[in-house]
Amino acid sequence: MGGKLIVFEGVEGCGKTSQMQLCCQWLESLNVSVVVTREPGGTELGLHLRRLLLEKAEDKPVAEVTELLLYAADRSQHVEQELKPNLAAGKYILCDRYTDSTIAYQGYGRGLNMSLINQLNYIATAGLESDLTIWLDVDVEVGLARKRGDGIGLDRIEQETIAFHRRVQQGYAELAASHPSRIVRVDGSLSKEAVQRAIQEILRVHLHLMR
Repeated sequence: MGGKLIVFEGVEGCGKTSQMQLCCQWLESLNVSVVVTREPGGTELGLHLRRLLLEKAEDKPVAEVTELLLYAADRSQHVEQELKPNLAAGKYILCDRYTDSTIAYQGYGRGLNMSLINQLNYIATAGLESDLTIWLDVDVEVGLARKRGDGIGLDRIEQETIAFHRRVQQGYAELAASHPSRIVRVDGSLSKEAVQRAIQEILRVHLHLMR
């Protein structure tokens, strides 16, 4: 069985983390070798970059292009250290965010040059794309309400304006429309169990998994 890169995407509070955990348990029950990772923060270097990217610093805000470059640096290290070796070993990788996040957040959300973003994504990944991307689609206000209710507090990105998050959501919608064979939408407003059933069915169809 060849390795597969399965990415989970969506706005803040869409339920990616919990759905990835459930998906991991299900795949392991099918005797699939699974690796769970994330961006930013999927490597030791990435953990340091994640802190720089997500901690809020009122007096010294992160410049938008700097933010973009830090995400690219995290991704480059992640691809070389984690993704490529695990794919070569035939493992299924469940990744919390990947290149589509950069397009949605830095491209649509920040309004940065899309050509630059695409170029940096290609450099950072050496052309490695997801085999399948699950887009958990949930209203941004619902997602942010979930984040506020988890008791952890909001990070720098989560504290952005509703308008910013709506632009991000629009980015995901346009990406899904442009890449229908790679990006599959799942209604993230459904119950956790219903969302997981939908994800499992998508994986069975797209990755030819046995029931």
